[in-house]
This record gives sequence, C-alpha cells and structure tokens, in this order.
Amino acid sequence: MLAFLDRDRSIAPLGYSRWLAPPAALAIHLAIGQVYAFSVFKAPLIAYFTATVGTGNINKAIGYIFSVAIAVLGLSAALFGAWLEKAGPRRAMFYAAICFGAGFGIAALGVKLHQLPLIYLGYGVVGGIGLGLGYISPVSTLIKWFPDRPGLSTGLAIMGFGGGAMIGSPLGNQLMAHFKARGAQPIQNAWIVMGIVYFVFMMFGVFTIRVPREGWKPEGWSGANKKSALITTHNVNVNQAMLTPQFYLLWVVLFCNVTAGIGILEDASPMIQDFFKGHVLAVAAGGFVGLLSIFNMGGRFFWASLSDFLGRKITYFIFFVLGALLFFTLPLTRGDHLNSVPLFVAIAAVIISMYGGGFATIPAYLKDLFGGYNVSAIHGRLLTAWSTAGIVGPLVVNGILDHYVANHLNKQDAYPTILHIMTGLLVVGFVANLLVRPVSEKHWMPEGNLEPVGSGH
Repeated sequence: MLAFLDRDRSIAPLGYSRWLAPPAALAIHLAIGQVYAFSVFKAPLIAYFTATVGTGNINKAIGYIFSVAIAVLGLSAALFGAWLEKAGPRRAMFYAAICFGAGFGIAALGVKLHQLPLIYLGYGVVGGIGLGLGYISPVSTLIKWFPDRPGLSTGLAIMGFGGGAMIGSPLGNQLMAHFKARGAQPIQNAWIVMGIVYFVFMMFGVFTIRVPREGWKPEGWSGANKKSALITTHNVNVNQAMLTPQFYLLWVVLFCNVTAGIGILEDASPMIQDFFKGHVLAVAAGGFVGLLSIFNMGGRFFWASLSDFLGRKITYFIFFVLGALLFFTLPLTRGDHLNSVPLFVAIAAVIISMYGGGFATIPAYLKDLFGGYNVSAIHGRLLTAWSTAGIVGPLVVNGILDHYVANHLNKQDAYPTILHIMTGLLVVGFVANLLVRPVSEKHWMPEGNLEPVGSGH
C-alpha cells in the first residue's frame, strides 16, 4: 500500500494531459482551506468556554486556535519543503490527509472534555501539519506542469485553499445546527463529521495526482520565459536563497500582506455583526464569510494569472497601494457613519481577493528570482512569514477587542484602530516590494552540476 505513494509510481504516462493535474490539487486545497471558515466556530466556542476561560481573555484564547494552526502550517512547510521534492506529492498529500482528519478528531475530544489545550493540539498542531504538507505539495507539482505560465499554475494550485471556506462555512453551520436540534454537542460532533468527510475528499487528490516525467516540456514551448530583469534563467539553492536580501524582502512582503488580510478573515463573522448591530445576524454573517471565500479563491487565480503579464512586482505594487486605501476607508462604512452593508462587503471582498492573490503570486515571484529547481523548498521556508502573520494578525485584532470589552468600551470603536494598523503594515510591504532587485550571480548554482534537492537541509 505505502509503495503506491512513492514518487516513481506517480509519474504521468505518455500522452497525459497536464490539465488533469489541477483537480487533484483542488481536492487537497479545498479541504485544508476549511481553516478560513474557523470564524463560524468562534462565537460558539467563546460561548462554550467563557465559564472556564473568563470574559477578559476569551477572544484571545479562542483566537489562538487559528493562530496555532497557521503557525504550524508555515513551520511544517519550511521543515518538509525539501523532503517533498524527493518523496513526491502523493506521499505528502497522504500524510496531509491523515493529519488534517485526525486534527478534527483530537479537537472534538478537546470540546468533549472541555480542554482548550487539546483543541490547540488537534486543530492547531496536528491539523496544522496537515495544512503545511497539503499546501506546498500541489504548488511545486503544478509549477512543473506549467513552466510557461508560472503565475497561472500557482493560481490553479492555491485558489482552492482560498475557496475552502465556501464549503467549510455552510458545512460547519449546518452541521452545528443539525446536532444542536438533536440535543447533541454541536461543535464536537460537527468536527468529527468534518474530519471524516475531508479525509475522504483529500484521498481523491492522493490517488489522482501525477508528476511530469524527466525532461517533459509543454508542446511548442522553447523554455524561454524571460520578460523582465527579475526573471532569472539560472537556479539558486534553497540554502543560498536564504543568504540573499531578496528572500527577506519577499518574507516582509508576504508577512505584511497576510497579516492585514488575516485581520479581516479571522474575525469576519463577528466584525460584520458588530459593524451593523441588529441588521446583520449570524446566518447572514456566515454567508458573508462564504462570499469572502469566493473572492479569496477567485483572487488567487485572477491576480496570479494577471501577474504573468504585468509582472510580480507590479502586481504587488497594486496590492499594497489599493489595499492601503481600502483598509483606511473600511471603517467609514459602519453603522454610525455611512451605514452601508453593500459598500462594506464590496471593499472587504476586493481586499480579500488581493490577500489571496498575494499567496498565489509569491511562488511565481520566487521562481522568477531563484529559478524552479528548489522553488518548493524556498517557498516552504518563506511560509514562515505566514506562520508569523498567523500569530501577529489575530493577536492584534483580538488583543484590541479584548481591551475594549474589558474596559466596557464600545466594541465597534475598536475596529478603526485595528484597520488603520493594517494600513500601516501595507505601507511597510510596499517599501519592501519596491526594494526587490535581481539576485546576484554569485548565488547561482553551477550549470550542469545541480546538487540534490534539499542537500544541506
């Protein structure tokens, strides 16, 4: 059984269409993208644990579940990126499915026993490892299938992750409502069912993924893709990449873009209800989370594909300039100002499309600067920026919210402060992106003497 997972067993036969590879990637990413629907569980978890945690720290205590999951995602991607190149995507996807499904089961036990640490372990650590393995395995594979359109390929690979809440949000709400009506603990039982369903769904990706055979190229493609000085025809080893200023500039770029986006995503459902008290209820807020998921998903494909024509640097320039303006404007839509739900939803949707687009564009940016040879390992290490953002973003949001609640202040007044902090972060990201230059030739790997992937890892 486990021999079936070997990389050699997943090499595509002659005549295999590369367009059969994206559905396998989508199966994995649509499943693990459920993490973006965590906010639908936030209010029920707060209500369930308030008695033991206390109202003063409850937002942060529950927010840590999401933060741990994202932190472990980035760390596991960094640790296993080079291993993935040797083991192949099928084995990585299989382990991802086991960890992600088991994470729900452990978290459900934490609810049953009223133990938050078990939820951190299950949904956060074990599930987070599944997130990391599942996230990077399709990305490197699709880049190999679409070397002529790296932006398109990363958009195809990653758009499913952004769309995960489109499935996870209504599924979570409906399962909780179903079990609550039957007199069963809603969160615990919903997570058990979701763990099983997502494991089965991810196994479709495991069994259908294929990698191109050695030397394969798209028909009619010469191998030339250089349209900008930033696009190299050379390769940089993962360890050398970490000695370049470009790696750390892109780390800052990703960190700023992600921290700002997570500031909305992690608190999406409570935020829209707080902005429009009494006008937007929990069910509509769940629909809003689902809508954001659609834009998160669509933005990944749209912006990453567009970056093949605009260039990665110009694409991020748009993210940071337009994003800063929209974050600064968003507080004006609330009930005591313009009181416009449609405007709030429209601005949030565009912001989240660029948040998703940043994720999908960054692997192609890395391929442009460092070549495709170690791109999976470099991408894995860069995702530590996501880990950091997954902690910082919710910490800022929930820390400010808890401060307002603890001091009996109007919770709605906390959001302008939060959103203006995110605006400042996008300005920092703008400067980092502006400073990106081509990688110096002293970091290039010798032609014809490529060392094994992950050496020295």
